Amino acid sequence: MKRTILVIEDNEQNLYLATFLLEQSGFTVVAARSEPEGITAAARFQPDLILLDIQLPQMDGYAVARELRQNPALRDVPVVAVTSYAMVGDRERTLEAGCNGYIEKPINPDTFRTEIDNYLKVRPVGGEAQS
Repeated sequence: MKRTILVIEDNEQNLYLATFLLEQSGFTVVAARSEPEGITAAARFQPDLILLDIQLPQMDGYAVARELRQNPALRDVPVVAVTSYAMVGDRERTLEAGCNGYIEKPINPDTFRTEIDNYLKVRPVGGEAQS
């Protein structure tokens, strides 16, 4: 069964690269270009993983992460911030907002798949956590 990854990203180039790399790795990608579209898509598709841009135009990614965590159906879905914010405290801020982790932009095509796989280990196909 193919895993589904939701990418919430407003920058077309970043969205294209993430989608290309994920699809090349065999994932199904759902793209959302805005905060409301991402929140709706998360509830509708219940993906295996959510990649969340932090610098979104209307509502920052921290607020989106908190909103996603309010939905009981999404509580166990890993949410990973994908952002160029790399200052002291930024990683902690993403975790406090409800993200499970952090990938720095620009994403590295050579390590991106490994990073994704590490987050998916938390929630294998079928939804049962690995021990």
